[in-house]
Amino acid sequence: MQFITGKHISRREVLRGLGVTMALPFLDAMVPAGRLRASSTSAASDPTRLVAIEMVHGSAGSNEWGATQNLWSPATVGRDFDLSPTSMAPLEPFREHLTIISNTDVQGAEAEIPKEIGGDHFRSSAVFLTQAHPKQTESSDVVAGVSLDQMYASRFGQDTPIPSMQLCIETQDQAGGCAYGYSCVYTDTISWTSPTEPLPMIRDPRVAFDQLFGAGGSTAERAARRRSSSSILDWIAEDVAQLKRGLRPSDRRRMDQYLENIREIERRIQGIEAYNASGEVRELPEAPAGVPDSFDEHVRLMFDLQALAFEADMTRVFSFKMGRDASSRVYPESGTDKPFHPASHHGGNPEGVIEFAKINRYHVSLIPYFLEKLQSTMEGDATLLDKTMVIYGSPMADGNLHNHRRCPLFVVGGANGQLEGNMHLWAPAGTPMANPMLSLMHKLGFDDMESFGDSTGEFPLTI
Repeated sequence: MQFITGKHISRREVLRGLGVTMALPFLDAMVPAGRLRASSTSAASDPTRLVAIEMVHGSAGSNEWGATQNLWSPATVGRDFDLSPTSMAPLEPFREHLTIISNTDVQGAEAEIPKEIGGDHFRSSAVFLTQAHPKQTESSDVVAGVSLDQMYASRFGQDTPIPSMQLCIETQDQAGGCAYGYSCVYTDTISWTSPTEPLPMIRDPRVAFDQLFGAGGSTAERAARRRSSSSILDWIAEDVAQLKRGLRPSDRRRMDQYLENIREIERRIQGIEAYNASGEVRELPEAPAGVPDSFDEHVRLMFDLQALAFEADMTRVFSFKMGRDASSRVYPESGTDKPFHPASHHGGNPEGVIEFAKINRYHVSLIPYFLEKLQSTMEGDATLLDKTMVIYGSPMADGNLHNHRRCPLFVVGGANGQLEGNMHLWAPAGTPMANPMLSLMHKLGFDDMESFGDSTGEFPLTI
């Protein structure tokens, strides 16, 4: 690699070493001389980053009593809403980037014929980003729809090294059927590249890290690096030093911070792997080597990787499955010791509904960590949060009744100026969630899209 002071550096320049291929963050040196920075980061040349996050089991606010207490949706529609009673209260610092869409239904997750009754947990995830009703089968002949994230990756993700990445926190990785006549694949992923092609999701942060930063070199080189206790940064030290000699002080500081962030993630993964290999009894003995016991740590690692991938423009599309249907995981940090799935079956009892709301709030409370990462990272004259659309929702509503009406959904980020923020929108009764998703696709550049899933029309994303 050769760098010459004052010359333009390509956005696609990489640092290479043994089994390592590392992209660069956005630097001032990547702006061509004599060209306005704003033009280099226009929507045409810089598509919006997209993150789609699914949380299962619905919300306490989707219960009839929980709705009266505003446990999910604020009482006020418009801009003057109060988040404090809701599970979205942790998002208050980001309300200027927050759009809440209440009262939509995920009709594709409902049973259509008698033999599908009871299978809500085992088809819902397949519906979230496709808004299509999955075929009931325990075999490989699965059918759902093309997911929103993969539509976007197909059109706008092809000029990045990785068109999209799919991450998860829990999975059983089972073949065949799970329950009620549904294949486990419907439960294990939210991303579908075609109606018959579900995409696997990565649970192990090490695997995701290596995909982002260790994809270069031969198989033998990658294996040698993995056996080494050294950092991946050691393998590219020469290229880093050569690059930094030709950078301005502001770019050198940006590079130093970027590399330190990579090293910090690497240290955390190495620490987890060392602990997992220690022979001590673990909370999650079935987990891969790089998966932490702590839900908090696991989620934060995955968010760190997403933020770094966006900064380096390695990919612009992530789907992130933060839960798995019928999971009985306990979240001590939430303030309740009730397992997740049993807590959702609160029987409509107000005390039980409030306990479930604690879990909802805890899950949402992890999102600001990611938003802060995006907000603190500049790319040109804007932050990554300004350039990102984060969709968070559940295809389940009231988990106690296994219904899909009044499902939770919010969007955070500026989406390159396409989202106003500071809005609570209320959909008319019977509105499919597919309608706001269709409108979000329009905001993402799909001006020619006339329908999505079971949509019946657009949903206005403004007041």
